[in-house]
Amino acid sequence: MNFPLFDTHAHLISDDWDTYQTRGLRPDDPTPPQPNFTVTGDALIAMMDAQNVERACLVQRGQVYGYDNRYIIDSARKYPGRLHPVVILDADDPATPGVYRDMVRNDHVRGFRMAQFRPDMLDTGWLCSPEAMNVWKTCADLGTPLTAILFMNQLPYLLPLVKIIAQMFPDLPIILDHGAMPFGMTQFEVGIAKAAGQEIVMPKAPDFGIERTIAIFEEVPNVHFKITEINFERLAAEDVRPARIVRRMVDSFGPDRLVWGSDIGQSMLWSYEEKAAMARAAADFLSEEEARKFLHGNAARIYGQAGT
Repeated sequence: MNFPLFDTHAHLISDDWDTYQTRGLRPDDPTPPQPNFTVTGDALIAMMDAQNVERACLVQRGQVYGYDNRYIIDSARKYPGRLHPVVILDADDPATPGVYRDMVRNDHVRGFRMAQFRPDMLDTGWLCSPEAMNVWKTCADLGTPLTAILFMNQLPYLLPLVKIIAQMFPDLPIILDHGAMPFGMTQFEVGIAKAAGQEIVMPKAPDFGIERTIAIFEEVPNVHFKITEINFERLAAEDVRPARIVRRMVDSFGPDRLVWGSDIGQSMLWSYEEKAAMARAAADFLSEEEARKFLHGNAARIYGQAGT
């Protein structure tokens, strides 16, 4: 299956640190260090061309640039129709809905990502404060998808919250980064667990922990799941073939609710060539129609690119 792919989760790292400086998300955050690698917009396009990846979402790297989305916007402007910015803004700032509307109107921004990058933060305000709810409503009004990243220790109470919000905005496409399930445990979280001497035990086949986490969304069709290298790394560590969990998810949620993302620019264990090959292999147990939806069609529909 060598049809074109749609990468919904590419991070860019500029090689121009004078123009695009690192920034913390909050005023009291220390300035993040510069990563020791780059993934420029030009480099991403070259990799995409080599692997028959037609389009990619540029997901803001909040741990590097904070709320300064200029580099992904500038890069997408250089490659219109191929690179689509997904920005991170402060959901608790009352000005954010207006700022985001302007970005969608003037900067061709395609989506909003809600994120807080501290697993020790157990509050819910960043998702459902009155200001954050205005962001959800703005995305629904604009028809642009909203993506959220949830950490494993937050799933028991954040997943039911997302379900409530999803039912409030049934026409809003919502995407859960890395699947929002045990096999979406990030390497950051793995490092924290290992440093604390905790044993990491993943749920076994055939359920893979889906029944006690994201199964609550089976009848919530506007919630979608993004499969990335984060999932592939955890599956590889457990010697589980990714195609098995993808098949399990399609059986539970249907073929219209899964998308693929490389996580290039953050997860760098495998090359982009390997990432694309792994994505295609993850569709081994799907029909050709199901595979096309998982690897391209669903993302094209969600991000408003169908038929173009």
